[in-house]
Amino acid sequence: MTDHQSPLIRFVNPPDLPRPFGYSHVAEVSGGKTIYLSGQVALDQAGALIGAGDLRAQTQQVFANLKAALAAVGADFSAVVKLTYFLLDIAQIQIVREVRDQFVNVQQPPASSAVEVRRLFRDDLLIEIEAIAVVPGGSRAPNEFGG
Repeated sequence: MTDHQSPLIRFVNPPDLPRPFGYSHVAEVSGGKTIYLSGQVALDQAGALIGAGDLRAQTQQVFANLKAALAAVGADFSAVVKLTYFLLDIAQIQIVREVRDQFVNVQQPPASSAVEVRRLFRDDLLIEIEAIAVVPGGSRAPNEFGG
């Protein structure tokens, strides 16, 4: 595989594991360039909180932020191989799934983990999501440091 070919991403759900709902057990990647997205929270471009006390609104903003981060490196949600969710109340995971399903391929969803946490870095945040994506190798998108 040359640097300019698309990576091969294969989502696998082994028969020896329980059937997953909304995620894949395994994301196998051959080739490409790996992108790590820092945890995103419900802050808009100006740093203002979106959706105070509203998990659905916060989750929508978080996915919008992830989409913007992916776009900055020439990618979209089809490149995401892993999502990690940090929630204050795991009992509300269905809300997160409903929003997630507007962004990911529900037929081949990324691998994921969901963790209930006691607190995030600000008291008004209800969720944080980080992602790992794989894009075709080759030239890098320029960044603020000229790289």
